[in-house]
Amino acid sequence: QVQLVESGGGLVQSGGSLRLSCAASGFTFNTYWIHWVRQAPGKGLEWVSSVNTGGAGTFYTDSVKGRFTISRDNAKNTLYLQMNSLKSEDTALYYCVRGTSYSGMYYYSNWGQGTQVTVSS
Repeated sequence: QVQLVESGGGLVQSGGSLRLSCAASGFTFNTYWIHWVRQAPGKGLEWVSSVNTGGAGTFYTDSVKGRFTISRDNAKNTLYLQMNSLKSEDTALYYCVRGTSYSGMYYYSNWGQGTQVTVSS
């Protein structure tokens, strides 16, 4: 079955860096776009970043542009999120998500358990 396992979260001071990883299994990793989605305490889900199948196409929400970098290693079935210049507003549970197209719609169909990132000011 599809599994997505995030790691790398933790407590970091404002201005610091973290690198999140997501180990994928149970599907052909290099044929799917993969995404990072986060949820801050008491708030809804927020899309953070996406990467296309080959890794050359990357996309970011405005609030993280220039600070976060998404990448993937298809040989290792692993997704990454390098987070620099972290701010307190980046505090959230970060999910690795696989998307699926079905009947003309695109769904965030498979989610990891999440990894907590806490940025102290």
